[in-house]
Amino acid sequence: MFDEEAILQELSFKAIRSSGSGGQHVNKVSSKVELTFNLRQSLVFDDEQRERLLEKLQTRLTKDGVLILQCGESRSQHKNKVIIIDRFLELIKASLIVPKKRKPTKVPKAVIRKRLKNKRIHSDKKANRKKPDID
Repeated sequence: MFDEEAILQELSFKAIRSSGSGGQHVNKVSSKVELTFNLRQSLVFDDEQRERLLEKLQTRLTKDGVLILQCGESRSQHKNKVIIIDRFLELIKASLIVPKKRKPTKVPKAVIRKRLKNKRIHSDKKANRKKPDID
């Protein structure tokens, strides 16, 4: 599929301060991790894979083709980095999956006959509820 070690070399990380309330600790520690990956300049993927990724991730990419992910779930910068790497790899793997082509199946004749028979029975049942014509 792709070389995970090579793709990890192309990632760049930046530690930033987490948002929200917290107190003294949150004002001096940069525990939130931001991952950036330039998809257009990546050497890991071939042209077909790159096109598939650009198509699948178009809503998450910047105009320059850069994917930006952030994680501030943990108070530890190291844990956030591990979480964001796992999330990134899962996103890439899921985007590279080629869906199987659907083969349309033919409806069996027995099923068609059964449906028409049930329609006829239902129709006769409704017709028998009417008052008979006296002409």
